[in-house]
Amino acid sequence: MATAHEILSPLPGTFYRRPSPDAPPYKSEGDAVAVDEVLGLVEVMKQFSEIRAEVAGRMGPFLVEDGDPIEPGQLLATIAVA
Repeated sequence: MATAHEILSPLPGTFYRRPSPDAPPYKSEGDAVAVDEVLGLVEVMKQFSEIRAEVAGRMGPFLVEDGDPIEPGQLLATIAVA
């Protein structure tokens, strides 16, 4: 039975699902995820911090869109862990 691991924002800022506007997203729903893989970026005053997976599993839905403003502790996505 799978459980959902929550990916929470560590910082306030702008969330990005891709490394650049013309690049594909780091991960999409249903993709396999390994520990320490980059899932997205948080930009605060032109400084970018990577959001990395803490667990391995299958990417669940993203609850924020590319370019959305986010707050610390906000739920960004889930990873289904077997």
